[in-house]
Amino acid sequence: RSTVPATNQLDLAVAEEELRALLEIAQAGALANDPQFAGVPGELMNLRDVALSGDGEPTTSPVFSKVIEMIARHKPAGVKIVLITDAGGLDRADVKRGLTLMDAHEGEVWAKLDAGTEPYYKAIDRSAIPFARILKNITGCARERAIVIQTLFVKLYGKGPCADEIAAYCDRLNQVRAAGGQLKNIQICTLARKTMALINGRPAFDAVSALSPTEVESIAATVKSRTGLAAECYYGA
Repeated sequence: RSTVPATNQLDLAVAEEELRALLEIAQAGALANDPQFAGVPGELMNLRDVALSGDGEPTTSPVFSKVIEMIARHKPAGVKIVLITDAGGLDRADVKRGLTLMDAHEGEVWAKLDAGTEPYYKAIDRSAIPFARILKNITGCARERAIVIQTLFVKLYGKGPCADEIAAYCDRLNQVRAAGGQLKNIQICTLARKTMALINGRPAFDAVSALSPTEVESIAATVKSRTGLAAECYYGA
């Protein structure tokens, strides 16, 4: 987003009606008639999940647990509720209530972990939330349920993460598991679209670029060898 949002509040009633209508369209197979889905193979036109993500961090919503209740009322059996989160709000009381509801309704948490060290975390995520809190929240959440770790590695001013940073990242994953955290798998991603954020007043796309497929695969191989966890590769555009 390159402009200020027109609203920063969620109208739960409107969201419920939109979700209900979209689920009906998807289940009727009518999405295939939308030009945006032209050329998508039929076997991929399956409703797999209702995901909470995108333009803002879902766990900052003051009605997070009510959103989960609403989704659970409408989603078909076998369709997951997926929370894609920066992990900064996983310790909030209402979020924990929502996660418990997700556990009962085919929920899955994808927690972001984009670094192994505090300096790299600050450079990449540019968040005011301490790195230690992110790690604590991921660990606490993973103790209650098995979660997915989603990680974005990029080139910053032409340089990708160094070997020491990747090793530290693997150490963080091992620490989560040593503390009782359950990790389903690790998603190793890179930049897939033009980012419109600003870095020091300049568009981020001037500073940030995607890793090559070989670089993504190399990181995934390191994760597998140093942690024993399954690692999936998601490539850039």
